Amino acid sequence: MTGNGTGDTEALREEIRRTRVELGETMEALAAKADVKARLRSSAEQAKGRMRKQAAQTVARVREQATQSAGAAREASSAGAGLRGPVPWAAVAAGAVATMIVLLIVRGRRR
Repeated sequence: MTGNGTGDTEALREEIRRTRVELGETMEALAAKADVKARLRSSAEQAKGRMRKQAAQTVARVREQATQSAGAAREASSAGAGLRGPVPWAAVAAGAVATMIVLLIVRGRRR
């Protein structure tokens, strides 16, 4: 401690300044938690992103299956098998799945 007390005064001022900074940071954190609209918006955007990713993956899978089914159908028809057998049903099922996915995506965008 100095004789005139300026050391204590400066230390107190520095502590007050640090406390104000900490208080400001705490208030910002509390305000962010209290902003329910922003938190909901953020959560909705994250959910949209996940759904779009899942839809894209599913569409890619269906396209791959449809391509494989179409290739098998071409092979079967060139071999003289015609439209008999399981290949046309696989193509119909792949088309139905693709249609359902597209409908779900379109319906989700309307909301």
